[in-house]
Amino acid sequence: MYRTLRAVCRPGPWRRGPVLAALALLLGLLMLLHAEIPNRIGNLGSLVETFLPWFGLFVPMLLAGALWRRSASAVVALLLPVTVWLNLFGGLLRDKSHPGGDLVVVSHNVGADNPDPAATARDLAASGADLLALEEVPPQAKGTYEKELAKTYRYHTVQGTVGLWSKLPLSDTRPVDVKMDAGPLAATKPADVKMRYNRALRTTVATDHGPLAVYVAHLGSVRVSPRAGLSAGQRNAGAQALGQAVAAERIERVVLLGDLNGAMGDRAFDGLSSQLHSVQDTAGDGFGFSWPARFPVVRIDQILVRGVEPRSSWVLPSTGSDHLPVAAGIDWLGGRTL
Repeated sequence: MYRTLRAVCRPGPWRRGPVLAALALLLGLLMLLHAEIPNRIGNLGSLVETFLPWFGLFVPMLLAGALWRRSASAVVALLLPVTVWLNLFGGLLRDKSHPGGDLVVVSHNVGADNPDPAATARDLAASGADLLALEEVPPQAKGTYEKELAKTYRYHTVQGTVGLWSKLPLSDTRPVDVKMDAGPLAATKPADVKMRYNRALRTTVATDHGPLAVYVAHLGSVRVSPRAGLSAGQRNAGAQALGQAVAAERIERVVLLGDLNGAMGDRAFDGLSSQLHSVQDTAGDGFGFSWPARFPVVRIDQILVRGVEPRSSWVLPSTGSDHLPVAAGIDWLGGRTL
């Protein structure tokens, strides 16, 4: 009799696990409506968008709970986050790279505390890059990079802490203001003082297919803390300034290389992503995470293009930096543009 009453009173599979079902729906809605999360408090929206791919890890956890509880409602509810995640990131799970390419470009934040810049330079020179962008080049290591890369690259420019080494001629090189200075005293600083910590440049590369405008940038750092959330004001101002510079660019073909200190899904980069294409999204294999080097969890080192077609995108092996180098092959395709 007791067993009969217990079987009758036991909730069915559609009534079990209501909390798990609710959590699954909330997860799906969070990913679906991430653009609606406000940035007013601790840049919460940008913080979510930076690590949004990792929200997919909650799906197998919730699925395990649903199976353990034998909850049909929770299993069905999980269809929402699975569908949303695949819609957002499913395309990154397949290899979209193609062999060949007219130009190989590499970008690397070499790290101001790099213990062996000479070895890093040699590794990068061996990458086969036609254009090599370096960020966070400290004054004490500048000569080392110039010496080690001189045999491979005939042309180069260093503007503050960023530089470009090229196998092709450079011209019309100038620094780009990415708003590292703030406040009323910024305009009073001499140009030579500002150049010491300049973090972006623009140059023209002469190719057989015509001029290519190349930007190298290292945007302001971000900080994450439990109280303040994501502190990214300087980074955001730099992204906006860089977007304005690209918008004013007269050359049709553009490549932007650099440590942007953020994922391209972050709304702070809307001004750039509306003009330029991510090579990793277009021609990569996987997410291409680049930081931190020991266990990469986010891609903050970017290669963005306009007017050329990405053929491949990959991440190079670790150097002495806390970032991984990122590389891409781009193609002119006889003048056909994206």
